[in-house]
Amino acid sequence: MTTPTGSMGLIVVGAAGRMGQALIRTIAEIDGVHLAGAIERPGSDALGKDAGELAGLGSNGVIVTDDALPVFAQAEGVLDFTAPAATLEFADLAAQARIVHIIGTTGMDESHEARLHAASRHARIVKSGNMSLGVNLLSVLVRQAAKALDASDWDIEVLEMHHRHKVDAPSGTALLLGEAAAEGREIALAEHSVRVRDGHTGPREAGTIGFATLRGGSVVGEHSVLLAGEGETVELTHRATDRSIFARGAVRAALWARAQKPGYYSMLDVLGLADQ
Repeated sequence: MTTPTGSMGLIVVGAAGRMGQALIRTIAEIDGVHLAGAIERPGSDALGKDAGELAGLGSNGVIVTDDALPVFAQAEGVLDFTAPAATLEFADLAAQARIVHIIGTTGMDESHEARLHAASRHARIVKSGNMSLGVNLLSVLVRQAAKALDASDWDIEVLEMHHRHKVDAPSGTALLLGEAAAEGREIALAEHSVRVRDGHTGPREAGTIGFATLRGGSVVGEHSVLLAGEGETVELTHRATDRSIFARGAVRAALWARAQKPGYYSMLDVLGLADQ
């Protein structure tokens, strides 16, 4: 496989998974990037196989391996939609190699942030609960709506649905939208969120942000933020029908981060929406 001059070499970790395969296909479609490595966990059935064939593209000469260190040393960026423990390890490797690390991993919490921020002193990290343009625009609209509508009169609920295989709840996107709502109201989400309702709960507490989680079938991702007042409801919704939207966003983030200084960024920075 011939590498175009100036093309950004990207590693896909979790290469055999659904998202990993979508990333490999997307890299093949976008000018300015090429697949520089494919990583899987030790013991995976995909080890030793051609990454292009796994993704349905035909052979591309990139062999799936579990030996990440030499691969990271030869690439400019890594696309990571794996699991929290794996992401922390990849962040350390990205820092050692001083490359771009795009993190779409969900299920991470505040306990992981210190290690990621430490890695961002040397790596260029872009982390988001959702890499799509539409969802990040939605988060800006949610923040603006929450700011404009008084908490004493308007309740906020975040509703999300995903496929039956998703292991974390609420989803990273739901939390991203909840954080946007909390920012609009200048409150801490952790202190004002309601994750579960069951039994005799009593009346809804004013000013809280509720989450409802649905799982089933093959739904890629559906998210709605409902702002409910007396006699009226405002609903802001995003529906994903193809994982390629997340893959395209991740590649776009990598190309953007390539020109940045080491640091910790979000998709709002990538899209120029951070100050909106």
